[in-house]
Amino acid sequence: MQYLPQHIEALIFASPSPVSIEELQNVLLENFGVRFAQKVMLEAIEDVKKQYDLNIHSFEIIEVAGGYQFMTKGAYHETIGTHLRMQSNKKLSRSALETLSIIAYKQPVTRTELEKIRGVSCDYAVQKLLEKELITITGRAETIGKPLLYAVTDRFMDYFGIKSLEELPVPKDFAMPDSEVGEQEGVMVEEE
Repeated sequence: MQYLPQHIEALIFASPSPVSIEELQNVLLENFGVRFAQKVMLEAIEDVKKQYDLNIHSFEIIEVAGGYQFMTKGAYHETIGTHLRMQSNKKLSRSALETLSIIAYKQPVTRTELEKIRGVSCDYAVQKLLEKELITITGRAETIGKPLLYAVTDRFMDYFGIKSLEELPVPKDFAMPDSEVGEQEGVMVEEE
């Protein structure tokens, strides 16, 4: 099909979330009665990506959260960041970020487990994360009371610009160094 890249570009542009190859194939099948092979689809996506690699464009097509989406190029992140900071209603509170990070690393997780780790009630944070569709209820635990289980959504990956949960920093990356020079802050050393 002569205009396949343009149809794919239009679909990615019009979608509010990343579009998978399968979704693109299904739309084109419905519209044209032809199911394009994955190889053909990937070549068409690469054609579109090459067009946006030029410096005249401020955005590009990125593979994220199992699909493709338009994103601004790195050179414009500061400007976009300023705009996003000005939109306070999109901001996550510290408690919501803490709760979200626990869910991302421990999923599926119950509210009780969240509160045990955080040491405080997570009701409000969980409600806000559900409203923002960053987490979802994945079922019920097979324990007493059958509490709800929470996990992150594809929107979480889209929000943080990652392809999969494997891109999250490994907890060992947060560990304190085994050997440090000098005294640790807040540690009293007794003199003899």
